[in-house]
Amino acid sequence: MLNPYLPYPVRIEEIVTETEDKNLKTFKLVFLNPEDEKRFSYKPGQFAELSVAGKGEIPIGIASSPTERGFLMFTVNKVGVVSSYLHAMKVGDIMGVRGPLGNCFPWEKLAGKNVVIIGGGFAFTTLRSAIVYMLNHSNRSNFKEIHVIYGARTPGMLLYKGELAAWQEHNDIKVHITVDATDDPNWKYNTGFVPAITEQKAPAGDADTYAIVCGPPIMIKFTQPVLHDLGYAPDHIIMSLENRMKCGIGMCGRCNVGKEFVCKDGPVFTLAQLNKMPREY
Repeated sequence: MLNPYLPYPVRIEEIVTETEDKNLKTFKLVFLNPEDEKRFSYKPGQFAELSVAGKGEIPIGIASSPTERGFLMFTVNKVGVVSSYLHAMKVGDIMGVRGPLGNCFPWEKLAGKNVVIIGGGFAFTTLRSAIVYMLNHSNRSNFKEIHVIYGARTPGMLLYKGELAAWQEHNDIKVHITVDATDDPNWKYNTGFVPAITEQKAPAGDADTYAIVCGPPIMIKFTQPVLHDLGYAPDHIIMSLENRMKCGIGMCGRCNVGKEFVCKDGPVFTLAQLNKMPREY
């Protein structure tokens, strides 16, 4: 049995600065040992611990899709010691990845259904994984309509701009991009907060439609009543408590919400499940 505390060694293959403030960077990582890549079997919605020797580790949602072979992708916000050190690292540097950890989005339930992706800010990482996974030629027929609603404060704070533009050209996905505000005369997408755009663009909820919501707490708070008014049942609204992640295996005891350990029982929960938990998240 492998030691769950030991990370796999990986090399930084590529670094992309995503946002105009330079505080969000995407790291493409490749395994040093091919056997480790085989062991790291994951599904969209899961996360991993990124580690730097002598600095520590941080839990980050996996932004790549298992349909993308040969690498892992993580988008890291520069907010603390480990993330700041990561932002200073270079292509070719060696670091560690521990995982995959947590549960994934409920793909068995989503099969044969309409899926509405609703994201805000840098919480779009695991949603990017889900979109790439569903659009893959071997998976697309497993889902009905796919809708994406994604927003950021300004155009310069949007993630994955090239992919967003490419998805706009697809005829098998409907993408609605929005920003809180902009004075850019060339901005051609929506302007407004994510809950308002969800109210305008999301399809009505029914037995064949699920919503996956990831974003800052204030966005989630005001999106929930919109989905309720659109007819989404609590068990058809899927959310992630990534912000509660700590050690990843439920040993440190700092991720619990009531009796649930987010690292082991989550981070993905339905709203129906969250409604039974203390409002500690």
